Amino acid sequence: MKKRPQYIFIAILALLGLALATVPNGMRFTGFLFLGAAGLWAAGILLRRWAKTSRAGRWLYRGFLSGTALTLTLLMAIETAVVFRGEADNSAVPVDAVIVLGAGVNGETPSAALRSRIDAAAAYLETHPGVPVVLSGGQGPGERISEAEAMYRALRTEDGAENARYLLEDRSTSTAENFKFSKALLAEGGLDTDTAVIAVVTNDFHCFRAHMIARRQGLRIVDVPAELPWWWLTANYYAREAFAVVKTALFDR
Repeated sequence: MKKRPQYIFIAILALLGLALATVPNGMRFTGFLFLGAAGLWAAGILLRRWAKTSRAGRWLYRGFLSGTALTLTLLMAIETAVVFRGEADNSAVPVDAVIVLGAGVNGETPSAALRSRIDAAAAYLETHPGVPVVLSGGQGPGERISEAEAMYRALRTEDGAENARYLLEDRSTSTAENFKFSKALLAEGGLDTDTAVIAVVTNDFHCFRAHMIARRQGLRIVDVPAELPWWWLTANYYAREAFAVVKTALFDR
């Protein structure tokens, strides 16, 4: 009877995870996270039972607990760094150029993530006139225009001279390509990208990983974080980002 509440909680966690993972709501990763947590909880119960009757089970159960604790500690440390980087305020730092990283476009309409980046870029560019701006993002599935074009349509003005500062990079399909192709565009325009300080506009949860990738390409950047309008989406993306940082560190070169 004492174990019944655990099974109820596991079932609730699994059902909630399944719902979030299958119903379109922007919370798919959180759904998978709940499903994984339910699976780990169930595995822990089974291993604990085995540990009561087997020496091998006891060693495996101890290894399971140690591995889980170590993994959670590592992810929490990464999450702390991600949150800290996303709260940076570099608005007063002089820069030589600006890169706005793309995000999804629904047909021709910016997604919530891209809209927040556009708004942050507009506010930042008002206080940093005259510097070149790369709008970086290609065209993916379900997008009728490139992410760069969607940003340009939102940011352009009736002042043709002002619009001339925008450089559209519309080939990239990843953050690494965002920086690679944007760096080339700025270099073609005469900017010394080895010494220039470049402001990068992206979502707050993405700043830490963007910094990692930019450093690998020899760029000196400062963060201009953009906030999503809904806290639950922000929590979902912050949780996902810890795993994305691990993937980038281990596999993306």
